[in-house]
Amino acid sequence: MSNGSKERILILGGGFAGVYTAMYLEQMMNPYERDHVEISIVANDNYIVFQPLLPEVISGTIETLHVISPIRRLAKRSHLHTRRVEEIDIEKKQVKLAPGYLPKATVLEFDHLVIGLGTRLNYSLVPGMKEHAIPFKYLADALQLRNQAVRMLEEADNETNPEERKKLLTFIVGGGGFSGVECIAELNDFLTSAVKAYRNLKKTDIRCVLLQSAERILPELGNDLADYAQKILEKRGVDIRLNTRLKAVSADGVIIEQKGAGKSEFVPGRTVVATVPAAPHPLITKLPLPQDKGRIKVDEHLAVPGFPGIWSVGDCAAVPQKDGVISPPTAQHALRQAQTCATNILATIRNWPLQPFLFTGLGKLASLGQRSAVAEVFGIKFHGIIAWLFWRTVYLSKFPGFDRKLRIAMDWTLDILLPRDITQVRIQQPEAVGQEHFHAGQIVFDQGDFGNKLYVVVKGEVEILKNGNVLATLGQGQIFGEIALVSDIARTATVRAKTDTDLIAVSRLAFQKLVANLPGVRSSIEETMRKHGVDFTQLDVPVDEY
Repeated sequence: MSNGSKERILILGGGFAGVYTAMYLEQMMNPYERDHVEISIVANDNYIVFQPLLPEVISGTIETLHVISPIRRLAKRSHLHTRRVEEIDIEKKQVKLAPGYLPKATVLEFDHLVIGLGTRLNYSLVPGMKEHAIPFKYLADALQLRNQAVRMLEEADNETNPEERKKLLTFIVGGGGFSGVECIAELNDFLTSAVKAYRNLKKTDIRCVLLQSAERILPELGNDLADYAQKILEKRGVDIRLNTRLKAVSADGVIIEQKGAGKSEFVPGRTVVATVPAAPHPLITKLPLPQDKGRIKVDEHLAVPGFPGIWSVGDCAAVPQKDGVISPPTAQHALRQAQTCATNILATIRNWPLQPFLFTGLGKLASLGQRSAVAEVFGIKFHGIIAWLFWRTVYLSKFPGFDRKLRIAMDWTLDILLPRDITQVRIQQPEAVGQEHFHAGQIVFDQGDFGNKLYVVVKGEVEILKNGNVLATLGQGQIFGEIALVSDIARTATVRAKTDTDLIAVSRLAFQKLVANLPGVRSSIEETMRKHGVDFTQLDVPVDEY
């Protein structure tokens, strides 16, 4: 170690792998190193999410904030930057961060860089998934899903149309791995419990659908445990579709396709959850580092071969195990990778020999809700309430911070004694401008509907129909839906997607503000309406009201 400037260790990522690397570094440093080594963490949030317990936020078994721990209390000696990473320059040994409160970028320099940025949901594989599906990876996702579930119950309780009520009470989860199974289990438990508070709804009205592209759910476990989990979920009313791929998502349902069937099926439903597939972080694909399917290749020491001082851990790293397989993206592996990485960074600074990553996994656990789980530990398989108690004991012991352990234990105790909360907390306003996807043949809006949005065709074509007759076909760049917004009347025609179509949707309020205040918008809308056969000047609506 140099006697001059401090040795700079920069960790990118606020998940298990990144934060625990900082924690282990702090624990293993001697007093001299604590004064001469600087550790920095870059994370989007100032907390770490304990993802194994995230499904219990949906059901309200655990309070929302109790599944997170502040990074500053875990890695007390590290500098935390809650910013987005904009650019990684391996050659210059610099990382550029997005601006914070002030519009100024920050550049951090490093001697050792630990990349633990994780993965992202691969929206590109399924049309409409980004626009209409709720991901299930972060705390905000779990809270959004819970609020969506309550909202659907509220809407359905007053809905008189049986078809629309069926859509409102159908909940579809894509992905039958650990995340998907635990998500559907907790969601189903919550809905079937909460429905008792609604006068016009019955437990049998709830429909939860799990889509799995493989031959069985929980493919990470053996056949017997997977079969047990499937039987338990089906007994509780979950509709499990095996060998079924999610093909497209829209605002009122999904298109699915069974392997070998050769034809698609539309499943109506207002709530869709996506747990797969994963894609590499976009920043990682740009790096000049060796990669395997979007994951950074590292050696048995967690170092990137040929790039001294560059390390990678967690879901974004292709870590070789001693049993010859690549380390799976689980919390238990991330924790051990963090420990090995921290050990080897300090060994490099101290000029000591590096230690190999030897962990191959202790076992696999999956909660099925209602005091049931499946577990495989050291080759021993068990299920039911014993597995559930073991599941809770393991994760409670692994949760960082004694205060959080105590809060979770109290939540679990109170859940036995008290009914679950069914309040809906509105945490965000609907987007003024958003993107929507429609399948070929799907109705965008019907004649007589309330005019709540203006639409712009981004991709595909839509048909304008009146009394069943096609009046026009609109394509890329064309606008529709403006008549009802400008004249404050019901929709004068039906619009149907002629092909698979992507649209930009502008809310009524945003449209009115644009027409009233943005030069050129009013004249463009006038021209569009004239093309649609409407005289804008004859509408008795003051400009101020737009």
